Amino acid sequence: MNAGLNPETRLKKIIKPKKLKSFLQKALPLLPDGSVLCVYIDSTPIFCAEPVQHSFEETILSPVKNSAGDNLYLGVFVRNRDNLSAPEQQHIKSVLEFTAFAITNYIESETARRQIGEETLSKYRELALLHRSIVELNNSLRLKDVITALTNECKTSALPAEMGAVYLPEEEGFTIFDSFGDFSAEESQRLMECSLFKDIISSLRGEIINNVREDKRCRNKLSDNIRSMLIMPIPSPNVCEGVLVLTSCAPNAFNAAHLKHVGTLSSVAGISISNAYNFESIRVLMDALLKALAEAIDARDPFTAGHSERVAYLAVSFARQISHNKGKFAQITFSDEQLREIFYSGILHDIGKIGIKEEVLTKKTRLPKSMVDIIGMRLKLFGLHHSHEWEDDYKRIKQINTSLSPAQEDLEFVESISTVKFKINGSTIHMLQPGELECLTVRRGNLTAEERMEIERHPSESKRILEHIPFQNDLSQLLTIIGQHHERMDGSGYPEGLHADEILIQSRILAIVDIYDAITQERHYKPATPKERALKILSIEAAEGKLDQELVSLFIDQISEIEVGAESIDLDRPVSTRFCKIPRCNMN
Repeated sequence: MNAGLNPETRLKKIIKPKKLKSFLQKALPLLPDGSVLCVYIDSTPIFCAEPVQHSFEETILSPVKNSAGDNLYLGVFVRNRDNLSAPEQQHIKSVLEFTAFAITNYIESETARRQIGEETLSKYRELALLHRSIVELNNSLRLKDVITALTNECKTSALPAEMGAVYLPEEEGFTIFDSFGDFSAEESQRLMECSLFKDIISSLRGEIINNVREDKRCRNKLSDNIRSMLIMPIPSPNVCEGVLVLTSCAPNAFNAAHLKHVGTLSSVAGISISNAYNFESIRVLMDALLKALAEAIDARDPFTAGHSERVAYLAVSFARQISHNKGKFAQITFSDEQLREIFYSGILHDIGKIGIKEEVLTKKTRLPKSMVDIIGMRLKLFGLHHSHEWEDDYKRIKQINTSLSPAQEDLEFVESISTVKFKINGSTIHMLQPGELECLTVRRGNLTAEERMEIERHPSESKRILEHIPFQNDLSQLLTIIGQHHERMDGSGYPEGLHADEILIQSRILAIVDIYDAITQERHYKPATPKERALKILSIEAAEGKLDQELVSLFIDQISEIEVGAESIDLDRPVSTRFCKIPRCNMN
């Protein structure tokens, strides 16, 4: 309890005034006008949404539980309370109880969070003090790095071990993840068949066997060159993360000091392995969340479904081909982190389309069918009043409306009928409105200049949306890659009109695979382009100076390998280093 402190200080130790004010401000509009909402300790008002003089005895109260044990209440003072109806009073009590419940839950969660934080900090300080000499085990959150650091420590330290191995759980038993010395697979299997191995796992206690031949749990199981053995579980709380085995050809090689040393190593390794598993789980979760974001974009237009995911796969596979290339790209190698960054860039490159108008994003034709029908009605009216055959003109308008690249004579035809106007019942009717003329005379595609500007906002919009996400340091260039994926080598791209040297190679990769996937897939405004034609289009774009010529050449040469590599990427595990995510043994 905080009885020796003044009430204001006691309240601050329970909940921050700023957060408390937020709860009160949200609850106040639900109460009758003129209500006074306050928090009390005992009968003293400590914090009010709007300070007003009132009597505690006339206040409707609801207790707020707290770990400090203070008599904390949430109260409402309502003027003319006697004039309130029974339902109104019940409503006030319900609002009060619900708000008190919310505040109580917040206090409990904050208390739990602080306790967890304090316990974690205490554990970290303890480990930092006791295990300064083995900091390498905590240098990485990658499982392979942690296990390698553990085996290196055992191999290079003063431990008298000629051979060693780290076993990790898998679906049906254990398997060696890393080893040193002449530790054969056959030897590994025989060791796991020993009852000693099972005893160590079940007890979570290490053991020294200084005469393996005499120990009945291993008798006739191991080769004659193994005389001494130290076997240690790798624990984290209630979980066996794995087993560390050290062997020697000499009898009586290990002593209690060695057992303690290896126990310390295993304890720290267990925490590091647990962190590595948790970190991998976070990455898997992040993959899933980002994939969900991409699918949310794709869902707006069924024809683009899966585009972002395919681009991500292709981009990573293409980057790997570049890393393996011994020719023009011999100096370029993408690290594991860079490959992951490229993958996320592919997944998120079109996220900015969330902010693009639906009618622009999914535009199938130059004009909607309803507008073309209206033009048809005008043509029919004109034909009926001027004895003019109008059906062929209407068919031609409909054909132009669905065309990606109308012939010049079609554009001239549209221009000619746009000048036609006629009168009916005293009203002048223009055959085409200015907006309709603009849409029908677009030379390529179906977007007007204004609509194209709307679409070209999406890289900048992507950066704007994603800059609020605290990406890790190994994703420091992700926003730049995404922002540049529509830039072109000759400066004709968007949004910034960057030139060759200003564009990251990751962005150039993304640009190539983005175009390739877009043109090889069916869209609402075009059929799918055959692969050979798509590669030809990339070659033309490169020859015109828009795409990186050398990258395009490699992409065309290696397209089969790139597509096969893209299909082999497994999103349930880290993108580049496909370590087996092994289930751990729960010892409860």
